[in-house]
Amino acid sequence: MNLRWKIRNRLVKRSRVMKKLIDSAAFRKNTMRYRREAVNPIQENAVVFMSFIGNKYADSPRAIYEYMLNSHEFDDYEFYWFFRFPEKFRFLEENSRTKVFKYNSDEHYKYYATAKYWVTNSRVPDVIPKRDGQIYLQCWHGTPLKRLGFDVKVEGANAKYTTADISKQYSIDAKKYTYMTSPSRFCTEKFISAFGLDRVGREDIIIEEGYPRNDFLSNYTEDDVRRIKKQLNLPEDRKLILYAPTWRDNQHASSVGYVYKEEVDFDQLREELGDEYIILFRAHYFVANSFDFDRYEGFVIDASAYDEINDLYIISDMLITDYSSVFFDYAILKRPIVFYMYDLEMYRDEVRGFYISLDELPGPIITKHEELAGTIRECMNGELDSRYAAFNEKYNYLDDGNACQRVIEKVFR
Repeated sequence: MNLRWKIRNRLVKRSRVMKKLIDSAAFRKNTMRYRREAVNPIQENAVVFMSFIGNKYADSPRAIYEYMLNSHEFDDYEFYWFFRFPEKFRFLEENSRTKVFKYNSDEHYKYYATAKYWVTNSRVPDVIPKRDGQIYLQCWHGTPLKRLGFDVKVEGANAKYTTADISKQYSIDAKKYTYMTSPSRFCTEKFISAFGLDRVGREDIIIEEGYPRNDFLSNYTEDDVRRIKKQLNLPEDRKLILYAPTWRDNQHASSVGYVYKEEVDFDQLREELGDEYIILFRAHYFVANSFDFDRYEGFVIDASAYDEINDLYIISDMLITDYSSVFFDYAILKRPIVFYMYDLEMYRDEVRGFYISLDELPGPIITKHEELAGTIRECMNGELDSRYAAFNEKYNYLDDGNACQRVIEKVFR
């Protein structure tokens, strides 16, 4: 972090008034950057992509980009990716029609102002409006268990924003959408209410055809598994557990961001499972703090910086999560899932609340760490949870390996 940002963060931390002044100045500056470019004509065959607010090359934007890149129908299209750390993704420019730029750069505003298509899985900054003739495809990044946007009713649960702030943010972005992807009827209903689409008469923008990103989970090969394990230097003789908890709205440090407190006794797990298992730890992309697992070398691997979580899904023998949407996608693979919800009552009653009954979840729920090792063994060696069939029939019936093609047909053809 450079000196200017260190000074800014100190000022923001000390004063809410200073934060408002700084945010207001930045908004005015970026508004002018956008308006300077918005007088230029729209490029009919240009697409901007962004994933997880510029943090990763992953998810449905990646799936759509790679499909278009490999289809001759789009040979005359130009593609623009935006990242917070663009140097990490220069490999994308090996394709002559792809350009990589820094998030919040002048190019960011230039191409959002002039590209006909926007494809992202998170919010576009409020300062960037959509022009007439542009098409915004919102590929939201998961089927929700926890409530979103307008559906969050617990006031004061978020350490950074009020419920009114959250609803306003969702509403500003949703009014720009041309299309929004959905993997199920359930998801469509929740997106309409959470993003306030019903409030503005825009329920018909949903493309209910499955998630493009999940095609890989139906189409991957054993060569993909071997390639990813080799890339991560993982042994073939150990079972892999993917541990992917979500972030907590009420755990936020003003000078850092959202933080995650480890609630797993890795010492105990290593003692009981270390000879047979390896844990791949995957923090949510909102989580800003880092993790030091050096003391667990050979047993816990921090995979938080690994871009594509689908790769971690297909190499893992089991998933452990809490309230993250990852389990909806992982269920496509029909492998064991354990729900470690150590703060269940607090999260349900004081933070978010849930859209579905926890009785539907395709795996056991445990709230005490002492039960974790035994539950892992039972699930790994037992039969698949009996709720799996009904769960996939309700939430994953459209994820058949061809969702990307169907979405592209609706948006680009």
